[in-house]
Amino acid sequence: MKPWYEQSFGSDYMLVYKHRNYEDANKEVRKMIAWLKLKEGANVLDIGCGMGRHALALADFGYTVTGMDLSPILLEEADRHDGSGLVKWVQGDMRELPFEEGCFDATVNLFTSFGYFTAEEDNVSVIRHIRRVLRTGGSFLIDFLNPTYVEQTLVPYSERRDEECGVLIEEVRSIRDGWVQKEITVSSSQSNDEPRQYLERVRLYDLGWFDKHLAACGLDMEQLYGNYNGSAYDSATSPRMIMAGRAK
Repeated sequence: MKPWYEQSFGSDYMLVYKHRNYEDANKEVRKMIAWLKLKEGANVLDIGCGMGRHALALADFGYTVTGMDLSPILLEEADRHDGSGLVKWVQGDMRELPFEEGCFDATVNLFTSFGYFTAEEDNVSVIRHIRRVLRTGGSFLIDFLNPTYVEQTLVPYSERRDEECGVLIEEVRSIRDGWVQKEITVSSSQSNDEPRQYLERVRLYDLGWFDKHLAACGLDMEQLYGNYNGSAYDSATSPRMIMAGRAK
């Protein structure tokens, strides 16, 4: 059986997460540019770019952008939105980034596109490859969930119906053995098709884990935020850990 991240990031993923819009991405990218201290025309890699919202926003600000994702379906959707061909779209695995050493000025890894892999070494490998493709002094940004906040605020069950197509989306969330997971069911009363089910799982890595492995891989964390509003990180109340820094 394929791992969950090869099954879940398809056409239904675009339906489940359609509320993530391009206007919000533009606002978030404005923050990132300042945090990363990007120079004009910098060469930026978006790792796990999905439907390409942030990659396209970065390109609109004048940067040279590559968007990489494992899912050909999401990359096709990203390319569909890229009417002017501003971004280079590449299919690849974040554990083995298909780029030459030191070829990027900056990398971004956003909205918890990290911690997918069962083997600890695979997740560390992502950090190691971020350092490999960055030039010395290049900047990185990793935006990950705050595990303490997730544990305190987890909503076990929710459902909603998509207004356009009438599809029911049910989400069951739980925390098990150091993972937060979401079981998603997509179904329609207007169709005889069986409900489609997906699983999403992410390791609940804390700040100490990132401190250890970023340093070991040659990345120096310089800034830490708790949300995209630029608020200081608080281990108990911040929804996110947004880590920015430079390659040694």
